[in-house]
Amino acid sequence: MFNAEQVKNDCVAWIRAFFEENGPGCNAVIGISGGKDSSVAAALCVEALGKDRVIGVLMPCGEQADIDCAQKLADHLGIRHFVVNIKDAVDGVTNAIPFPLSKQSTTNLPARIRMATLYAVSQTHNGRVVNTCNLSEDWVGYSTRYGDAAGDFSPMSHLTVGEVKAIGRLLGLPAELVDKVPIDGLSGKTDEDNLGFTYAELDRYIREGVIENAEHKARIDRLHKLNLFKLQLMPAFEYEP
Repeated sequence: MFNAEQVKNDCVAWIRAFFEENGPGCNAVIGISGGKDSSVAAALCVEALGKDRVIGVLMPCGEQADIDCAQKLADHLGIRHFVVNIKDAVDGVTNAIPFPLSKQSTTNLPARIRMATLYAVSQTHNGRVVNTCNLSEDWVGYSTRYGDAAGDFSPMSHLTVGEVKAIGRLLGLPAELVDKVPIDGLSGKTDEDNLGFTYAELDRYIREGVIENAEHKARIDRLHKLNLFKLQLMPAFEYEP
């Protein structure tokens, strides 16, 4: 049985310990999308460090339909925040490359530019960048390497989607931020439509090893195997002089 209050308290203590060891007095810098993960991660950092040490960065790429959700989170938590529209940067890189980008490159480029933006803000404001990934999405590779999968510390990468939501509710976040159905922002499809299975199925499979749909099990296993490289350190040649 998941004890949301205990895990929340332990995570808050862990964040405080991280900053004591890796940057006493530093700020937590977090990209705010308006979704559950950035909302819960930001709220955890506020409880751990206080709202004056959490900086949110809203990064629409042109027009963002749910930018009001990101603004609502910043207002709800009372944190300092900046809006950085990355469209010119994305267009600049895309237009400077002398060949058409693949669909996957086009999809992942904004996430990587957002992470570069977060590090620019972080280095200017004495910060540490928050990774907002969760275990469920990491398990099947639903993140961008060196994009949203990057960061300096990761409070939720061992928590499933259901567990993250439970902590979000405990933290008193607005329901529309915790329970909003995630949409990819490109095709208009939900994350679960793109994945081909529900997070509830995936969470149960991760925690209990149980899944009733054989086709979904095979897809999850395949995605997990294909994307393990995202969770591992970069291979390095070992030289012993």
